[in-house]
Amino acid sequence: MLYDVIIIGGGPAACAAAVYTARKKLKTLLIAESFGGQSIVSDDIQNWIGEPHIAGFDLAKKLEGHVRAFPDMVEIHSPEKAVKVSGISCEEGRPCDYAVETDRGNTYQGKAVILAAGARRRKLGVPGEEKFEGKGVAYCSTCDAALFADKKVAVVGGGNAGLEAAIDLFPYASEVYVMEFGESPKGDPVTLEEIKQNPKLKGIIVNAQTLEVVGDTFVAGIKYKDRKTNEEKMLAVDGVFIEIGSVPNSEFVKGLVDLDTFGQVIIDSKHASTSQPGIFAAGDITDDPYKQNNISAGDAVKAALSAYAYILQRQKTSPAAEK
Repeated sequence: MLYDVIIIGGGPAACAAAVYTARKKLKTLLIAESFGGQSIVSDDIQNWIGEPHIAGFDLAKKLEGHVRAFPDMVEIHSPEKAVKVSGISCEEGRPCDYAVETDRGNTYQGKAVILAAGARRRKLGVPGEEKFEGKGVAYCSTCDAALFADKKVAVVGGGNAGLEAAIDLFPYASEVYVMEFGESPKGDPVTLEEIKQNPKLKGIIVNAQTLEVVGDTFVAGIKYKDRKTNEEKMLAVDGVFIEIGSVPNSEFVKGLVDLDTFGQVIIDSKHASTSQPGIFAAGDITDDPYKQNNISAGDAVKAALSAYAYILQRQKTSPAAEK
C-alpha cells in the first residue's frame, strides 16, 4: 500500500500533523514508539495552551485520543520505531516515493513523510539520575521551573541552556546553583553577568564533575568531584536541572536530508520543508531554536498543510506518479 503521508513520532508535533492530514483526507500512517514525547515525565505542565495544569501522562492520552478520532484516515503503528527512511522510484521527471523501515522488520511506502520523532535529553549517566527523573531531576526549565517554588536547585551545565535555566528558576526557587564541568561557564557573557546580579544565585561551581544524584523518595542533593583537587563534595538541593543539551532523534534520516552539526534536521521554517522534496519536519528533531510543545504542534500543522500542497501539486504535474 502507498500511503499519502507517513508521520514518524508520537509527541505533540506528530499528533498535530496527523490530525491535520486526516482533516485533509490524506491516507496517513503514524509510526510511534509511544505517545507524549519528552513531556510524558512531567507531573505538572503549565504552559500547554488551554490547560493551566496537565500531567505529561494525561497530555499523552489526549494527544493519542485525538489522533485515534480519525480511524478511517490515520493508521497507527505503535509501539514501533522507524530505523531508516530512503527514497524509492526516483526516476527523472517523477517525484520520489519513500520507504520507511522499522525495528519490527516492516517497510512502509508513502508519497510524503513528516519527521516528528523529537529529541532526547542528553543525560549525565550518573547513579540516581534515572531514579529521580520526575522526582526532583528535570530537563526543561521552561516546563518545570514553577514546580520548584521555594526550593534549592542546582543547574548542571554552564552553557547558554544552563544560564537560561537559572533565569527561568529565579522567580520560583529560593536558591540557585550553577555547576560547570569546565574551568568557567561557556554561556554568553551578557547572560552570565545577568544571572550574577540576581541575589538568588548562590554560587557558580566550576570544575565540577557530577558523580551522583542522591535522595530517598525525592532528590536531596548532588554529589560531585572538584576536578582540580579531586575532592568529593556534596551540595544539598531539592532539585537538579540537567541542561547539557539534547540529541535529536534523526539518525534514521542521516544522508537523506540535510542535518546541521548537532544532527538537527534543517528546515525552511516557512513551510517546514527539508532539503528533500516531499519530506517535511517539525518539533525538536529540527533546527528550530525554540523547543516547546506548543511551537512543535504549530510547526507540525505547517508541515501537514505543506505536505497536502505538495501532494496536490504532485498529482497535477506528474499523473504517472499516482499510478
